[in-house]
Parts: sequence; structure tokens; C-alpha cells
Amino acid sequence: MNKPVSQELPTVRLDKWLWACRFYKTRTLAKNMIDGGKVHYNGQRCKASKLVEIGATIKLAQGYDEKTVLVKGLAEKRLSAPLAQALYEETSDSLAIRQERAELRKTNSLFAPHPDTKPDKKMRRQLLLIKSQQ
Repeated sequence: MNKPVSQELPTVRLDKWLWACRFYKTRTLAKNMIDGGKVHYNGQRCKASKLVEIGATIKLAQGYDEKTVLVKGLAEKRLSAPLAQALYEETSDSLAIRQERAELRKTNSLFAPHPDTKPDKKMRRQLLLIKSQQ
């Protein structure tokens, strides 16, 4: 007997897809971000077991940035960076917001520079004196 061959589309869990596309370093981290509400699938919170579909919109937090990406392909295994980047496309609005926020972070660091070393006892006294005068 011949069994009919079904042409099913590949299905991939959301946590696996995020890991395969290199948004997060481990699947556990991807799952924790999903469970923590940092990842939205088509505008809604979801579970890590949500099946990803081509054309879906995923909004995720990654470090200081938030990205909005469109799913262009599916993969269950972690791929090299160029192949992984081919599986999604970041929206132009997301790119513009990320560049704007990066610029704000750069300008803010110019106004509040970090010293090269920890302040010693004399420097701490001077800082306390300056803060108490304000």
C-alpha cells in the first residue's frame, strides 16, 4: 500500500525560531523573554510553543533596543549569521527608531562621561562636597 505523501509546511516553535535567527543566544533565554512579555507575535503576547508562520510580525526586545521584524523563512536549527538574517526582515520604522535611540544614547554619554578609575578617598570627599552644595 502506498501512503499519500503530505506536503505539509514546516512548523517551528517561536522560541526555536528566535534562537535559530540568532536574536537570543540560547533557547532558554528566548523562552524566558517570551514568558516575560518581551516578545509579541502579531501584536499580542504569546507562549514559547506558538507556531511561527511566514509573513507574521514579531516585536522583540534585544538589549537596549526593540526590533520589529517580518518573518520571511523558517528554520529549526541555528544557522550562520548571513543565513539567519535571510529568515527575517526588519521594518523601516524599527530601523529608524533604533538609530534615533542609539544617537540619543551616544549624546547622553558625552554629557555624563564615566571616569577611567574608581574615585579615591579624596575624590569622594570632593564629590560629596559638590553634591551637598547643589
